[in-house]
Amino acid sequence: MLVNTAFLRRNRTPFLWVVSSILFYVSFAYDLVRADYVKLLTLYTALFFLFYKLITILKTRIVFLTWLAFIFRAVFILAIPNLSQDFYRFIWDGRMILEGFNPYLYTVESFIKNGNFPVAQAQELYNGMGELNAGHFTNYPPINQLCFILAALFASKSILGSVIVMRLLIIAADFGTLHFGKKLLKKLNIPVYNIFWYILNPFIIIELTGNLHFEGVMIFFLIWSLYLLHIEKWYFAGIVLGLSISVKLIPLMFLPLFFRWFTKRNIIKNEMNQSVSVEKTNSVLPSSNDKKKWILAFTGMPNLLIFYSLTGLTILFLFVPFYSKILINNYMKTVALWFQDFEFNASLYYIAREVGYLFRGYNEIAIIGKAIPVLVILFVLIITFFRKNKSTTDLITSMLLVLSFYYFTATTIHPWYVATLLILSVFTNYKFPLVWSFAIILSYLAYLNSNNAENLWVIGLEYLIVYSVFIWEVFINKKAMKLVS
Repeated sequence: MLVNTAFLRRNRTPFLWVVSSILFYVSFAYDLVRADYVKLLTLYTALFFLFYKLITILKTRIVFLTWLAFIFRAVFILAIPNLSQDFYRFIWDGRMILEGFNPYLYTVESFIKNGNFPVAQAQELYNGMGELNAGHFTNYPPINQLCFILAALFASKSILGSVIVMRLLIIAADFGTLHFGKKLLKKLNIPVYNIFWYILNPFIIIELTGNLHFEGVMIFFLIWSLYLLHIEKWYFAGIVLGLSISVKLIPLMFLPLFFRWFTKRNIIKNEMNQSVSVEKTNSVLPSSNDKKKWILAFTGMPNLLIFYSLTGLTILFLFVPFYSKILINNYMKTVALWFQDFEFNASLYYIAREVGYLFRGYNEIAIIGKAIPVLVILFVLIITFFRKNKSTTDLITSMLLVLSFYYFTATTIHPWYVATLLILSVFTNYKFPLVWSFAIILSYLAYLNSNNAENLWVIGLEYLIVYSVFIWEVFINKKAMKLVS
């Protein structure tokens, strides 16, 4: 008892921060309505401040921080998500599959409007997800659907039971990310505590564990894949990357970036072998030969093609159980909605939209939405062929830049999308995703009114903060960033 008292005296301030964080998380999970924006912003700001102080002070206490990550998540176990309605659709899809239906072939509305209730609590699930979600085909890939199936299997007639099962899966994925994230950080000689900027971030705990967004599962497979790639187990890395894409499609845009990693890798290995040979023979290192480098780069292509094949085959294999002639058409229609119909928390798109209003007098999202994928593809190709992705850190930085460009131009940016940027930033010197993980809370102001209309001044403030840090780090302070790396 004396030892415990002495320990508490020495760590009184951090202990108070921990207790305060737990109480704030309890309030957030069980006593918060999305429309109560003042309380939402106050709690979130307080939690973010405490999170920053805890990591700053306790960054060497890895085990203690790990326990905090578990405790803070455990607070949400029995809570129904209060910032998102998506989990109702998750439960619906899982129960539909257990009933023998292919969730990619039917909208929820097609059943309910005809008085057909194919799953338990169908009307309650329909009311919870809302007409917008219910009116479209599902767009969640197979591994995501597997998580929904598990929730239905263990809790076929309880919404709270299904929530608990999905939450446990997401928490398990977060600790998988912690495990492989720490291992990768060690390999890259980056401080291990960096991973806690992701794992202990209130944004991650609230949006993933609290609101049941499966970006956490996708991120787990992505980080695992990057770790396998770094230790030269690229064949397994390709399969695991396929699993990541089979949770969320976002990692698809990273595929071209691996081109330079595989081709440059052969050149680097050759130069390392030459250095060893020079040391043994005490001879002079031969000068670089451009022709030889091209040959070495070309010999890396078979490995790259095998890597792509393993990734592609993994995705195809997982989609096979759901295959139907109309699946692709339904799926592409739903994905297209994010480019040509939906608008939320955008930045550059809103500027382009206003220009369209000025010159054409109406919303030109159909035209702008078609242009965005083209711009993103062009940017990905530029980064692929003109940026040196010769190391794992370079590769991750390229992923960060590519995804940032996509999010900056997209028509729809839900808060939980930023999770992928945040985890990638852990392995780089960039902090703008960390800043965005705080500023993103401003987007929830849209839910203050019944029609969810956004306040563009608030959205402007959010992106003013984010772009200011981004421009400083990527352009103004570029030389300093290089020196640090």
